[in-house]
Amino acid sequence: MKVVGLAGRAGSGKSTVARYLAQQPGIEWVDLDTVAWDTYAPGTEVYKGLIDAFGPEILDPSGVIDRRRLAKAAFATETSRGTLDALVHPAVSEAVAAQIQDAEQRHVEILLVEGALLASSSHVDRSVYTCLVWLDASDESRAKRLSDLGRGEHAARGRDAVPWGAFITVTSEGSIADVATRLLKAIHERCPG
Repeated sequence: MKVVGLAGRAGSGKSTVARYLAQQPGIEWVDLDTVAWDTYAPGTEVYKGLIDAFGPEILDPSGVIDRRRLAKAAFATETSRGTLDALVHPAVSEAVAAQIQDAEQRHVEILLVEGALLASSSHVDRSVYTCLVWLDASDESRAKRLSDLGRGEHAARGRDAVPWGAFITVTSEGSIADVATRLLKAIHERCPG
């Protein structure tokens, strides 16, 4: 099985292409945002750690961590961002390892693990990936995509982000079918296994 880490800046098409490809037999998709949210569900150790680090202000009235409040607190400084990563990413890595094991047992051919922070967080265990792919789109394309999704304010996020380490770069300009074709070609030709 090929475990492909799929990263890129906001609006690069990570989720869209992963969702599209996961409709094909033998390909599955793991959204790291969803995995991260699950790690800080009420009652988990991460939940308790986040409240200790950022205060009860990050909770909504029902006691669930409000992602917008958490983001506001966590992205305020580089130090607070590092605190968030140090609390959440080890738990995410554990959850991903379990999902990889499950996918292997079910004979999945390609497991796409999609998340923006695969390229930037020092807390991500990259050793579990067969290869890492960076989807690259122009600032104009990203801004339009995000605006179309009602997330225009995210266009500035990660504008200067670049992948570090051994990432395969795939352009994500054009139609979803074109991007999917380029991504699969890169996986088949450049990911070992």
